[in-house]
Amino acid sequence: MLDHIIITVSDLERSGAFYTTALKHLDIKLSMDFKGQDGHPDLKGFGKDNSIFFWLKEGKSDSNGVHIGFVAKDHADVETFHKAALAAGAKSLYAPRVFPEYYPGYFATWIIDPDGYEIELVHKG
Repeated sequence: MLDHIIITVSDLERSGAFYTTALKHLDIKLSMDFKGQDGHPDLKGFGKDNSIFFWLKEGKSDSNGVHIGFVAKDHADVETFHKAALAAGAKSLYAPRVFPEYYPGYFATWIIDPDGYEIELVHKG
């Protein structure tokens, strides 16, 4: 089980605003603005309830090969996420749909964030 993931983004404020908008309807919100010191970078932590599991840090981004999948509670979440992410500046890789090649009921969308990271939201019904 993963505890958290950190991705490096080229503009911390821009990406913080992007993920605040894109993840809002999933109740995943900006939970911590960590101010780095003594060589530790500033971080923005996103989470739900009492858990922070998705972190951003500023630096040279390298999205090559990175795919992050978030869980949706239903198909409406997937569709709402797709619209919110596009409105926040994402590019659509795959519009919301069933992906039967994975298995029946796999309903997902993929977007590309401002730094080129591939972000998926999936409902496994």
